[in-house]
Amino acid sequence: MTIKAGYVNGPVHKMIKKKRCKKRANRTQADPMGLQRLFVSCREVFKGPGTVPCSSDVQKMCRILDCMKPEDVGLCKDLPFFKAKSHAKGNPRVIYTTIYQCKNFSLCIFFLPPTAVIPLHNHPGMTVFSKLLLGTVHIKAYDWADPSNSDNFVGPNQPKLAKLKANDVFTAPCDTSVLYPTSGGNIHSFEAITPCAILDVLGPPYSNEDGRDCSYYRDTPCTSLSSGETTLSNEEGISYGLLEEIEMPMDSLMDRIEYMGPQVLDSS
Repeated sequence: MTIKAGYVNGPVHKMIKKKRCKKRANRTQADPMGLQRLFVSCREVFKGPGTVPCSSDVQKMCRILDCMKPEDVGLCKDLPFFKAKSHAKGNPRVIYTTIYQCKNFSLCIFFLPPTAVIPLHNHPGMTVFSKLLLGTVHIKAYDWADPSNSDNFVGPNQPKLAKLKANDVFTAPCDTSVLYPTSGGNIHSFEAITPCAILDVLGPPYSNEDGRDCSYYRDTPCTSLSSGETTLSNEEGISYGLLEEIEMPMDSLMDRIEYMGPQVLDSS
């Protein structure tokens, strides 16, 4: 994934450490093994590029993620980057941190201040589990209407028909969402309504060298085919959009911080 990132300065890290050490009587207890269980399952489930986890493995991952809480990765609602100020132009900057990454999978967290946006983007050849840990977020997600219109065939200025899979508001705690290489809402966007934290498990991770770079899109609602001769089916509330690949938007720029929560034990 191509991310232009700037590192957050030292005082922010110190503030995180200070707030993490502050005890509260009513604070939810973290599961000391929650993150480690997730890591071990990732090692078992993700077999490398070109593979998709089987149904039983997906269910296992979802059971673990559904039980995870913000405290399991060292988070609380009053961390300073949830209150980031808007830049001179555009929305507040998204912040991310990587818990662990290898060739088969990665674990990362995205922090979105209110109104922050992760623009419409894809996950080529990837299976992704997303767990909303904190906050309320609006998610829009598409799949290609024709699976043969995969990411390998989409180029600039060539709009492709896509089926809308989600266009809803989600509030934590909620079930884990799963997207696959060609289904489940592989192309999606996030817009924070309140401060949000999203834990993403990607298998395999983005890799320019292996052809898994991130593409961005602009969507336009679609009620009929471009020829005007065929009306799209609205059965069962299905909606469509035309997606046009675009250059990386300014809204996609993120700041990176060091992960300072519980660590995973990699015995390999």
